[in-house]
Amino acid sequence: MQLQRVAVQRVTGAYALMDSLKRHGVTDLFGYPGGAILPIYDELYRFEARGELRHILARHEQGAAHAADGYARATGRVGVCFATSGPGATNLVTGIATAHMDSIPMVFITGQVPRPAIGTDAFQETDIYGITLPIVKHSYVVRDPRAMAQTIAEAFYIASTGRPGPVLVDIPKDVGAEEFDYVPVEAGSVKLPGYRPTVKGHPNQIANALRLIRQSKQPLLYVGGGAIASNAYAEIQQLAELFNLPVTTTLMGLGAFDEHHPLSVGMLGMHGTAYANFAVMECDLLIAVGARFDDRVTGKLDEFASRAKVIHIDIDPAEVGKNRAPDVPIVGDVRNVVIDMLRRSKEDGDQFESDRNRAWLNRIDRWREDYPLVVPHYADSLSPQEVIVEVATQAPHAYYTTDVGQHQMWAAQFLKNSPRRWISSAGLGTMGFGMPAAMGAKVALPDEEVICISGDASFQMNLQELGTLAQYGIAAKTIIINNGWQGMVRQWQEAFYDERYSQSNMQGSMPDFVKLAEAFGIKGMIVRSRDELKGAISELLAHPGPVLMDVRVKRDENCYPMVPAGKNNAQMVGLPDHKHLEKTPQVVHCSSCGTKILSTNRFCPECGTKA
Repeated sequence: MQLQRVAVQRVTGAYALMDSLKRHGVTDLFGYPGGAILPIYDELYRFEARGELRHILARHEQGAAHAADGYARATGRVGVCFATSGPGATNLVTGIATAHMDSIPMVFITGQVPRPAIGTDAFQETDIYGITLPIVKHSYVVRDPRAMAQTIAEAFYIASTGRPGPVLVDIPKDVGAEEFDYVPVEAGSVKLPGYRPTVKGHPNQIANALRLIRQSKQPLLYVGGGAIASNAYAEIQQLAELFNLPVTTTLMGLGAFDEHHPLSVGMLGMHGTAYANFAVMECDLLIAVGARFDDRVTGKLDEFASRAKVIHIDIDPAEVGKNRAPDVPIVGDVRNVVIDMLRRSKEDGDQFESDRNRAWLNRIDRWREDYPLVVPHYADSLSPQEVIVEVATQAPHAYYTTDVGQHQMWAAQFLKNSPRRWISSAGLGTMGFGMPAAMGAKVALPDEEVICISGDASFQMNLQELGTLAQYGIAAKTIIINNGWQGMVRQWQEAFYDERYSQSNMQGSMPDFVKLAEAFGIKGMIVRSRDELKGAISELLAHPGPVLMDVRVKRDENCYPMVPAGKNNAQMVGLPDHKHLEKTPQVVHCSSCGTKILSTNRFCPECGTKA
């Protein structure tokens, strides 16, 4: 394809970078300066002065990476992050890996030592290109400033097309400073001959998929993050309603299907709903849409949906058949494939039938009644679930970010978000992600409410970003579900390590979060009781600036249901007996085999003995 070009001008490599970012629609970026990237920051100074770009100075490169990530997840646009060479670049690694695991479109720009110094162990030299090869979609080292515009255009194209992902662009210091005759490359003008993602599903496979859907009696639609990436929400709902398909989502897929819809069975997997997990074990057809059969979803893989035929729709051919061989593989963009399925279905005369799969849906409804998600109410303490439900009640349309652990799973169970309003590190499980991601989402969408649900341990991973919130007046709100533990670690130690709580108790080093917030010039709040909760949440939401709220909750509350490692999805622990929902589950031993189980279990998951 012929590139669109404009008049030649004499500029530096740094100018070419900034101009290229602007041409690709970038308005906001996040980063931290340093020696090797100073020519780029010097040019950024001029672009900011003209109001053409805005840079948010994070307090740590990891915080900048997560902020750009949150920006990308909230908007669907490419997030951009800057860092210098050496430690600046290596501090990005966790953020790059987080974006890679969750398929988030991002471009990371790193400074590098000058070209003559590369390979000499110069000051602050690291081979960030080599270090990050396993965790990026693609990488570049720009050794000639004349390649800058083309490189940036390719980076944005690769990051945002096919299966999205992070792209690294490493720029030696002298490349940023060198002048040359600049020929811009416009956004959308680059095509790479060797990179051609398959976006349309094969017609024969679509026909085969529809045939299986029509034949099934107990189908289940299993929706992952690919549905979010492709904006396929409306089409997935149409498909589900046409064939009366119950719908479950992964952690990354939350929001892709309305959880208030009668066909929704919520999230499945390790901490998914019992009815979703029972449904996946009993279904006769599993329709996987933009999902990758992650181990936290499947449990014991060889028993996952073992009675079902499988349709797998994904844009990445490497994912199709990687963990589970499908009966009908369809490679293509999720939205395009589902649109074609709906079109073909209409041509074939399919119509909505209210009785289709009725016995199956009734069975799922019985599971829903017998094994609901429970919000405990204790006489002497707040339950974490109460906090999540109250926040969701008062701010149902907010953008929510989370850190990682028990609070993340409770948020996933009870928030019931809309598309792109759920922002959480799923694949990598990155503690410290939540507040910087909220910062990025709020920068992108200043008129929207953005709330981070964090834990006391996770929050301390990147608490320095309170300084960024304060400096720029970024009105993201953070709620710490404070139980004084690394909660999920403690839960596993209780259940599987004979209550040896090795290095998971955080109480001995807990800061005063209110004073910490105030030290940064941010409003701090503390909630210790149920009576304070509703009013405190209202006050938090009404405050015009950033807020940090410390909510003290029951210390030993566990997150259930839970599929233990090595078990199948039906072997959940912590299932409530619907006659005794107010009882707190206790760990007991099976009378037959001695396995540790919960007092609310009806049967031992190991030997099947009635508890």
